[in-house]
Amino acid sequence: FQQPRTALIVVSDGMDIPDNLHAIANESSMPLIVSKLPAPELIYHLQFYLARALSPRSSMHGVLLSVMGHGVLLTGESGIGKSELALELISKGHHLVADDAVTLRRTSPEHLEGYCNPKFSHFIEVRGLGILNICEMFGKSATRLTKRVELIVNLQRMDPEHLNDMDRLHQQQKTRKILGIAIPEITVPVMPGRNLSVLIEAAVRNQILASRGYN
Repeated sequence: FQQPRTALIVVSDGMDIPDNLHAIANESSMPLIVSKLPAPELIYHLQFYLARALSPRSSMHGVLLSVMGHGVLLTGESGIGKSELALELISKGHHLVADDAVTLRRTSPEHLEGYCNPKFSHFIEVRGLGILNICEMFGKSATRLTKRVELIVNLQRMDPEHLNDMDRLHQQQKTRKILGIAIPEITVPVMPGRNLSVLIEAAVRNQILASRGYN
């Protein structure tokens, strides 16, 4: 109770706290909590909660979506059309997680989870339309609170010359490291006449195949 690094004391299995222990906790202003959960189950819940609460965090400009159950982070320069593309994907039955400012946290050595500030969840800003409430427009099922990031799609304006210089066969898998975790990344050229929502869906399907070992 006197150690400076001790944050609180948790008693499991609903055990009664002796009066002298209660008195020591009051003297040292130490939180003393009783849980009805068995010790192994309590430890499991605390480990899961603390891993999320204390995980390293970062913030990125982009839009995070759940496309066919796959977490897709759209990135690119401001005004390139990320929110418009996200709105089109949402209208096709996919789900919004976060728009504009995506908060990322490392929940395990291999998992990167993205979410939105609760103040701005369910909202998306589309140029010309303003701020839209996706939850009210498409229903609660059109949004997700959190999603594991499994693919980064970088939208990039390209002229025909740069387009010809691209690796058309996609022979090298590029990744981007965020908080020490390598996330697969692809670059999708933005040009008039390209159906970007179909390309994103195809990219996700291809990534799912790649995760199963298919090349």
